[in-house]
Amino acid sequence: MGIVKISEDMHEHLRVASDALSRSINAQAEHWMRIGMLAELHPNLDHSEICRMLIRAELQGGLDLKQLCALADSSQTSQIHAAIGARK
Repeated sequence: MGIVKISEDMHEHLRVASDALSRSINAQAEHWMRIGMLAELHPNLDHSEICRMLIRAELQGGLDLKQLCALADSSQTSQIHAAIGARK
């Protein structure tokens, strides 16, 4: 566990979102970080697909960064293969 410094504006956004979504401020920040991390790893996925990915990860024992990176790599590889197959 660590301390992350954020701007007052971002803290206020976190406070409002956490109140609206019945989460603690820390839980809301963690949620946004997970969504952002997955969006960077999987730029082709939209928000609902990322949420489904988080649910599947939770059902399989939780979010594992190594597993997600491997999944991102295999997903990109399969997309490349699919694109090549579509060109033939």
